[in-house]
Amino acid sequence: MIKMTMKATKERIALLLFFASAAVFVFGYGVMVGKYEVFPYHVFSLAKEGFAELKIQALRTGHLSNWSDKQLPWYYRHVAKPYHTSIRNTDQAFKGLNLVTRVAAGLELSAEIMDMDGRKLHAWNIDWFRIWPNSDHLPGDQVPKLKPGTHIHGVIVLENGDLIFNFERCGLVRLDRDSNVVWRLPYQTHHSLHMHDDGNLWVCGQKRHTEPDSRFPRRLPPFDEYTLLEVSQAGRIVEEWSVAELLCENGLCGLLSLGSLKNESTQIHGDLLHLNDVEPFPSNIEEDFFEQGDILVSLRNINTVLVFNRQSRKIKFICTGWFVRQHDPDFIDGNRFSVFDNNTIGPEEQDNKSRIVIVSARTGTSQVYFEGTPSAPFYTSIMGKHQWLPNGNLLITESRQGRAFEINPRGEIVWEYVNYVDRGVVGLVDEVQRLSPDYIRFLSNQ
Repeated sequence: MIKMTMKATKERIALLLFFASAAVFVFGYGVMVGKYEVFPYHVFSLAKEGFAELKIQALRTGHLSNWSDKQLPWYYRHVAKPYHTSIRNTDQAFKGLNLVTRVAAGLELSAEIMDMDGRKLHAWNIDWFRIWPNSDHLPGDQVPKLKPGTHIHGVIVLENGDLIFNFERCGLVRLDRDSNVVWRLPYQTHHSLHMHDDGNLWVCGQKRHTEPDSRFPRRLPPFDEYTLLEVSQAGRIVEEWSVAELLCENGLCGLLSLGSLKNESTQIHGDLLHLNDVEPFPSNIEEDFFEQGDILVSLRNINTVLVFNRQSRKIKFICTGWFVRQHDPDFIDGNRFSVFDNNTIGPEEQDNKSRIVIVSARTGTSQVYFEGTPSAPFYTSIMGKHQWLPNGNLLITESRQGRAFEINPRGEIVWEYVNYVDRGVVGLVDEVQRLSPDYIRFLSNQ
């Protein structure tokens, strides 16, 4: 009896060891399938892509209001009742036209000019797969596969109707007013686009490194190096700066490893900086602390905004920790700049409040100019833009809420736009820019 029990125990142990070994083998082979793309990697990939395509078709034809936020792609979301009207226009708004870039219904990207009452006056055909059919410049994991593929992030319109914009992290494009491609810059540009007084474009960029680089001795490849680009209107790079090199030249290498050490080693991984804006000091602003040749830069993931001089490469002002995951700093005058402070201090379901903050470099102080309240919520966890208008009003893009609104100096909303794609469902608004009424000239020639 004892022998039989011992035999059964040995068999049970052997069976357990067999299943444990099989589990280890399956797990190990699964890792190898993903890493080395051996069989059945492509079978799984095709199945995954097929399922994604079915979901895309359903999203393009179905009622989005019937989908939960967990089922919707990140660029669509439900908004709480009471629903705002899609357009609210008052006599206190600064009159002009609006350049609106957004994710529309049916997974379509939209770039259009609207009047103050939301009537469409002109639109460009924005389709990644039409505009950039060959994207060999992109890392394999960044190549768009299904609509909308990517989104617009950073845009300007010229007075002749040409549109220049970033396909987010995929490249810079110039279209004419009839949506024909004028040029494409095959560089991973992203987040923001600014046209300086001399006509040159300033844009954020990044370059993928798949091998170790001696300039970044502790970085674990693959990693992205963030760059600042000055680009001509003909689509040629005029000058390029490495953000990491700029920080190290100024004795700030420590900012490259804030919260990014792997375990307890000295190896650095992940998105260290998340560059999201660059723009030079305008020539129409009187110099003070800031001067011609100064460049304003935002690094979201280290909660840092800095200003450096392009000739000396010296950082003359830097503030860290004054905002939380900020975007879109803009010069106000020779001493001050404003910042779109996302202020993501807790989970989205909490009562977070984004803010517009004004920084004084000479005094080293900041003040909140505008923030959300329980009765007038204002919050976007990612993205966001703001534009100071000639009459003192401020136009704010609340991207994740699919909304833009204009406030007067008292903080009262005087104009509002909401990008509804279905009842109670909004699409991402990348940006709303107020244009001069002069743009009506190219519209009238169509």
